[in-house]
Amino acid sequence: MRDKGLESLAIMRDAGLPMAFGTDLLGELRKYGGMEFDILAKVLSPAEILRSVTEIGAMACMRDGEIGVIAAGARADFIVVDGDPFADVTLLGRPEETLRMVVKGGRVARDFMEAA
Repeated sequence: MRDKGLESLAIMRDAGLPMAFGTDLLGELRKYGGMEFDILAKVLSPAEILRSVTEIGAMACMRDGEIGVIAAGARADFIVVDGDPFADVTLLGRPEETLRMVVKGGRVARDFMEAA
């Protein structure tokens, strides 16, 4: 199943189809949601994955220009991580190690750096 899933990602990428990031894991399985970044990284570049989380995710929700972008008039929700997701996108799947701040509505909602 995993091999065919990776193959389907490569087929969609090669066909130029937009892919929005998401996971359907619920309950006890939710803790494995971060593995999605590891799986996607086997087929897609970090830039493609980040685009699926932001720009394409916003289009899939019919909220382009409002979410998934840093721009005037957009919602100011974002995270700060320790590391460069363009160099290693899998760090986004390990928030307990890399998440430093959550900004929601333009205000710091959680600052993990204060506790350090």
